[in-house]
Amino acid sequence: MSSHHGPARRTLLQGAAVVSGAALLTGTGSITARAQTRATTVEPGMYFRADWNARPPSSPVQVLATPPDYVVVHHTATPNSTDYSEAHALALSRSIQNFHMDGNGWADAGQQFTISRGGHLMEGRDRAVPAVREGSHCVGAHVADNNSTCVGIENEGTYMDVGPTQALTDKLVETLAWLCGAYGLDPQTAILGHRDFNATACPGDVLYARLPDLRNAVSGLLVAQGVEIGRRPISISDGPTYPPVPENEPRRKFFHGPGRGSDDFTR
Repeated sequence: MSSHHGPARRTLLQGAAVVSGAALLTGTGSITARAQTRATTVEPGMYFRADWNARPPSSPVQVLATPPDYVVVHHTATPNSTDYSEAHALALSRSIQNFHMDGNGWADAGQQFTISRGGHLMEGRDRAVPAVREGSHCVGAHVADNNSTCVGIENEGTYMDVGPTQALTDKLVETLAWLCGAYGLDPQTAILGHRDFNATACPGDVLYARLPDLRNAVSGLLVAQGVEIGRRPISISDGPTYPPVPENEPRRKFFHGPGRGSDDFTR
């Protein structure tokens, strides 16, 4: 993990600031929403499981008819690679799946989606994309005891001291907008970090601090697309508990946090 600090966090995209169909801000790690003015949620370009040669799950992945209430932002807690290629991104997905299946004993990759530092979006867990398209929930293993209500995005890298690349940030905004639009969620309440649910440093201090800007960028993109925001009311009774981050968490080799707990019925 790099020890130097990235550029100062700045106010980025506020609301639906669009010019000629695009809201663009420059600067490393700034949040950019390249909006297309459409009346429906825009599915971002991505690589599907067949593209990265995913293994079949060891047991069927459970899909709930009830849609998720939250979109959870993670970091992979792996090195901040400077290989931004497609080949690296696809290899990353295979590596994550192998670790989750062979190391953790899970049925498949735990997260529904992964974004590489090169800005490549990959479908993770089996049935993740069909579930979003039909408004159901492919249950993952990425946020302990809350997997039945959360869809997760793994962002390649470790963001305790530095922020993600511009390419990753752009794709993250697109992906969050797609998920919030598809599930009728309000970005201001639905987009959370892993540490909002479990005692973990994930998604890193820097990326976590940028969540308010991400929420604003996603709201702006949805408005530009003509998508109604927050059309599905969410009860907060079963929401996050905001547990404290352990003081020794940054000193762990991997500070990614628990992906599965005793209350989870899937693996």
